[in-house]
Amino acid sequence: MLKLENVSYSYIDGGTKRTILENVNYEFEKGKFYTILGPSGSGKTTLLSIIAGLDRPESGKVYYDGEDIEKIGLTNYRKNKIGIVFQQYNLLTYLTAVENIELAMTETDNEVPKNTREVAYALLEKFGIVQSKADRMVNKLSGGEQQRVAIARSIASNVDLIFADEPTGNLDTDTEKEIIKIFKNLTEEYGKTVIVVTHSTIVSGLSDHRAYLSNRTLNDM
Repeated sequence: MLKLENVSYSYIDGGTKRTILENVNYEFEKGKFYTILGPSGSGKTTLLSIIAGLDRPESGKVYYDGEDIEKIGLTNYRKNKIGIVFQQYNLLTYLTAVENIELAMTETDNEVPKNTREVAYALLEKFGIVQSKADRMVNKLSGGEQQRVAIARSIASNVDLIFADEPTGNLDTDTEKEIIKIFKNLTEEYGKTVIVVTHSTIVSGLSDHRAYLSNRTLNDM
């Protein structure tokens, strides 16, 4: 589903060029749950930004279903091919939970049901957000509930590839395990591909594949 080919990335720090990714090659299969680990500063978030089309590599290519994402168009790729879950949720706090989901459904070019409100309620309920909570402003929900809304939003536009950057970093252990179950369910029941950047051994221990980013390259653990 997703392939990295000779991806490199550098930046200038105080007049010195620092390379954090060098000729990274890796393939992600459809319907699998991946975690990317590595020491702080190794470039995990940068790598996620590149494969999510939020940043461009210095050299190399990223392919989605065999097509260069640059040819797909990065805006089109982000809008119609992928969903992203952030550590800080990045929900629109002036909207309710269900309105956040509906908005995601209306912003994509993908085919989505016409009865968006009904589908949004049903989607949230699958992730443990009942209608009474779905009608609340999202900033009135707990951290774990907001992250559930964020995950529901990431798939509401009918995409098959989900990225998450430290999605359980602000959550307690029990809530973290619940979020992991949701990710596993997305792969096992819905056939989604989930790629999570994390420091958590709990998250990585329950993933299908673990990759480690170190010495500017990514390898299976």
